Amino acid sequence: MNNTKLINRAKKYVNKLLVPLEEHYYHSYNHAVEVMDRAVYLWKKEWLKEEDLEILALAWLFHDTWFVIQYDNNEPIWAKIASNYLKWLLYPNKKIEIIRRLILATDPDYKNPTDIYEKIIKDADMDNLWRDDFLDKANSLKKEIEVIKDIKIKDPEWNHWLVDLLKEHQYKAFTQKAERDDKKDENLKKMIHELEHSDEI
Repeated sequence: MNNTKLINRAKKYVNKLLVPLEEHYYHSYNHAVEVMDRAVYLWKKEWLKEEDLEILALAWLFHDTWFVIQYDNNEPIWAKIASNYLKWLLYPNKKIEIIRRLILATDPDYKNPTDIYEKIIKDADMDNLWRDDFLDKANSLKKEIEVIKDIKIKDPEWNHWLVDLLKEHQYKAFTQKAERDDKKDENLKKMIHELEHSDEI
């Protein structure tokens, strides 16, 4: 099975898993594809090995499939989904372990990626921080959390959390920093300005 055929087959499988999750307003199939597309772009810009693209694309595509089973504390669940699927396709175990390592690198608590591939998957996963629709994406995540956990998050609490996220977050790959840092800083300044001119301080 060639790279393109394998990746397209995996995309159909991930789509089948994620599309029925209607309450996932942020962690959707579209998000998985967006992360994969940005990561592939970074792979090209960073001049990485041609033979690694298949492994990396699969990791990026599967990085949120664990939400199918449970929302929190879900990192180990990936092995039950992607690993079993790839083994069914007779995909090499050595490559599956690399994909698993890259997936686990997307954990927000994992702060120090060890190689360029971990840096890229983390950067692609948080690429929305620089976008013009950053607040729309953030509010989709807020709605998702509220619906799934049956809670109400107050706007001031959420907006201050977003400011802290933008302050603390750092892109890792050279290309991502060069292309995204300025706009991310602009989004941070806008958020702070809005907070300063509201009743949310």
